[in-house]
Amino acid sequence: MAAWFSDERASFAIMAARFSDARASFAIMAAEGEMNSNGDLGEPSAMEAAEVSTLPPPEMSDENGCTDSATEASAQPETAFFSAPPDTEDEGSDLPADFERLWNAAHDNPRDFTSWTDLLQYCEQEVCVQGLQSIPLSVDLWIHYINLLLGTLDMNLPESPKHIRSVFEDAVVAAGLDFHSNRLWDLYFEWEKEQGDLRNATAVLDRVLKVPTQHYNTHYEKFKVHLNNSEPKEALSLEEYEEVRAFCRESQKVERAEQAKEKGEERPPGEEEPATPEGTDSEELMQRMREQVLVRRDKIYQENENEVRKRWNFEDTIKRPYFHVKPLDQTQLRGWHSYLDWEVAQLKKDTQDHNKDLNKTDADVKEDPEVTAQPQREMEETKVFCDDHRVRFLFERCLIACALYEEFWTRYIQYLETCSVDEVRAVYKRACDIHLPSTPNIHMQRATFEERHGDLAEARRVLEALDKNMPGLAVVRLRRAALERRAGQLEQSEALLQEAVTQSKEKPTLHAFYSIKLARLFLKLGRNPSRARSVLQEALEISPDNDKLHLNLLEVELSAETWSSAEAVQQCVTRALEAPLTPHTKILLSQRGLQFVEEYSNSIQSVLSVYEAHQKLIKELGGTKREAESGDEGREKLSKGDGGSANGASEQVPPTDPQVPVTMPPPPPMSIDASAQSGGYGGYSSWYQQPQYSSYGYQNTWNYNQGYYPPS
Repeated sequence: MAAWFSDERASFAIMAARFSDARASFAIMAAEGEMNSNGDLGEPSAMEAAEVSTLPPPEMSDENGCTDSATEASAQPETAFFSAPPDTEDEGSDLPADFERLWNAAHDNPRDFTSWTDLLQYCEQEVCVQGLQSIPLSVDLWIHYINLLLGTLDMNLPESPKHIRSVFEDAVVAAGLDFHSNRLWDLYFEWEKEQGDLRNATAVLDRVLKVPTQHYNTHYEKFKVHLNNSEPKEALSLEEYEEVRAFCRESQKVERAEQAKEKGEERPPGEEEPATPEGTDSEELMQRMREQVLVRRDKIYQENENEVRKRWNFEDTIKRPYFHVKPLDQTQLRGWHSYLDWEVAQLKKDTQDHNKDLNKTDADVKEDPEVTAQPQREMEETKVFCDDHRVRFLFERCLIACALYEEFWTRYIQYLETCSVDEVRAVYKRACDIHLPSTPNIHMQRATFEERHGDLAEARRVLEALDKNMPGLAVVRLRRAALERRAGQLEQSEALLQEAVTQSKEKPTLHAFYSIKLARLFLKLGRNPSRARSVLQEALEISPDNDKLHLNLLEVELSAETWSSAEAVQQCVTRALEAPLTPHTKILLSQRGLQFVEEYSNSIQSVLSVYEAHQKLIKELGGTKREAESGDEGREKLSKGDGGSANGASEQVPPTDPQVPVTMPPPPPMSIDASAQSGGYGGYSSWYQQPQYSSYGYQNTWNYNQGYYPPS
């Protein structure tokens, strides 16, 4: 605690000696809002109190953390589990009114020690309040805050006990489900006893008896001692007292009647049971009532013990429940995953069982109208609290120790997506703005979430902020361009890619990547091959050895009108052959040009001319034999894939000896998959030569070029 708020406490200590500096310090706090995760005054977080958690320091104990969940204080979910004190800040003032009052009192009489003490106590309390708004799962911080109130509030005032009780309620609702929340519950129980309200003390113990905690058995022992030391009329609620008293009195009458019958004694007519003073119970009756109450509580205790037993091994694997910058070991990470899996499965099972019980009860009521909801109420009373709150609470506990692990934030978000969009937004805000500001994946997931739910402005803001904070990530810029394209803002999408092209000229690989994306946008969506061609040609001036640029430029030329693209295609191929590309790429581009003239040229001379140039290129690059062997391998695979044998395929493969005439263009020196990765070019020769067609009665291999080109 001291380390967490050391800077703040130091600034307020200085206030006692230099009140002018302290006034400025508190003014900064009021103006800037919340503290940052180190306890220092920082930039305003702009986060709602119930939606935000900051990282607890390593010095704090195991109970420290954050949550947005509620506990079993009521059967209905709580929308806000912690209510901060009402805002006393006057309109038009930068500081709270209470601070102004205490400050003026100390300033008017600087030698009055009590005035300074009151001011310092107020300041310490306001730090505590801000801490609890940011870390509502911290059991230590709640206990510290409650003890601070107990030491400063005048308990003789009627509103003081009410305020303390409300803070206790906020505390157990916020952190009461923690496996190590025993001290908080014990403090609440002892305080209620000191107030002399035994019914409230019993109610506190009744609630904690349904919570699986580390010291669950001590709570039951405290309940027994508390019940034995108190009269049932004072300790039990009026409803339970009347119910148990009537049951025990009836059992007393039955037992006495049976005893009298066994002895053969009969009471004279008109003689009744020994009377007791009005409004009092006999010691025997009170003891019977205590025993009956314990019988009822024992059912709850056994259920809770079973729940603790289920969770004990999971809790035992959690060696570091607090936050630390050091990585967690794999055993603890697996333990958190297993714990979450189990808790979610438990919720599903309990939900199914509950629905079955409700259906059964409804059926009983339909069959017998006299059936009431009493059995159902008893079932709910004896059932340990294990609903959606517990799953959320465990996620929040997990995100304390695992705050830097994106996978747990993603799991929590996926769980909440079926419940509430606003809750998912709150978790995304905490994850992205506080814990994972430099993890791009979860920011992009957040933008996708906002776009999916129709908030395009927020999706743009998230991606713009990520692009600004982590410049150079191509996937982020592409996400921004894609978002604008889906929103119908094609010009804005083009502008984003054009900006990326301009900014990446000093990085040739990245520049080529953005240029290809921009060219495809012009070609596919803008229907403007001229602009696409211009972008790629400019990129080639910077990166002439980039094979992907040459391939995409060829695609642009091939997509143009046939009558106007023949010359452009050949120019593109020629440019590629003169560029410092690998032989592999040159042969690929040359073959693609050959295929184009085969399919679209109106002159046989042009076809033969391109073919001869292609054959010459293969010989110059020394790839004839290797490519022929590659073609054999490809045809063998193709034959196997169609149910043929490898031997059958090899019988029909043309000879690979360089002296034997080849009557077909050789296949490209790359596999089908590799050509697909290069833009879908090449690999066409497998369509020209199909060994499996021999099964249709062809005597020779079907050769697309057989009898078409002269031998080479």
